[in-house]
Amino acid sequence: MTKVMGKAVYTTVDSPLGELLLVGEESATANGGTALASLSMPGQKGGAVVQDGWARDDEAFAVIAGQLRSYFDGTRQHFDIEYVSGVGTDFQERVWHALDTLPYGTTTSYGKLAAQLGISRAAVRALGTAIGRNPLLVVRPCHRVIGADGSLTGYAGGLDAKRRLLDLESA
Repeated sequence: MTKVMGKAVYTTVDSPLGELLLVGEESATANGGTALASLSMPGQKGGAVVQDGWARDDEAFAVIAGQLRSYFDGTRQHFDIEYVSGVGTDFQERVWHALDTLPYGTTTSYGKLAAQLGISRAAVRALGTAIGRNPLLVVRPCHRVIGADGSLTGYAGGLDAKRRLLDLESA
C-alpha cells in the first residue's frame, strides 16, 4: 500500500516492463511540480493500486515520464526526481537512500550493502525486507542488489524484470 501524505495524483506510463503506475503529490520544489511516492509495475508484489480519491493527472508526471522514457531508451543514467518523504520507517529510508547511491550499470550484494550501512550480518534479512518494500522500482535501483554469488534474488517486480533492467544498464 502506498502511503501518500498530501492529495494523491497518478498516471500510467508504457514501458518495456509493461504499464507502470506512478503515484505522487504536488510539490513546489520538485522538477515538474510532482514528487513521486510510488512507481509500480504489472504483477508487482505489494504494488500500488489506484485508490478512491486519487486524481488522474498525466501532465503532472510529464517530467518524470520523460526521464523514464530516456532511461528505457538508454540515454539517461540518473534520475532527477523528488520523492515523497516519510513513506517508510527510519530504517527503510536509510536503506533506500543507500540504494540511491548505487551507480548505473553496477551491482552490489546484500552483504556488501549491509556492511556499507554498518548493519550486522544478523540483520541482513531486515535489509532485504526494506529493499523489498522499496515503493519506487526502477528509479530507486533495488534491482542492482544481487546475491553474493552473483545470482538474481528477490525483486518485487519479478526476476524477469530485474534481469531486463540489469541488461539495459549493461548494454
